[in-house]
Amino acid sequence: MDYNTELRFQKLIQELKPRFDMDLDLTALIYLIGVNEVGFGFRSYTKQEKMDLMHVAICTLLSPAGYYEFSHRDDQNWPHFTLLQPLPTLNDKEQNHLLKEAVIDYFIEKEYVTAEMLLT
Repeated sequence: MDYNTELRFQKLIQELKPRFDMDLDLTALIYLIGVNEVGFGFRSYTKQEKMDLMHVAICTLLSPAGYYEFSHRDDQNWPHFTLLQPLPTLNDKEQNHLLKEAVIDYFIEKEYVTAEMLLT
């Protein structure tokens, strides 16, 4: 794993931690991205909805890399994506690295943090 990415990810967690009343890790941030992207706000979600939120987040995170493209919102306002190219076969470390980089980029792009905040 890229040491710089890991340091930036840990700084991101430290920047976001005061804003949320929960432990933050990669899974929690992916969940929060899903909640943000769906736009329903914080409420109780079923187990299936939580899985769907994670899917929306993953698609959103991998869209800039050209893996997914936003397609439409359904009649319940859930976003849907089209797979543009197959995802590469990655081991767990490589997958976590890819997602951490994408999460960092997401929070910077949405201006929830600045790149300067995450400098190592």
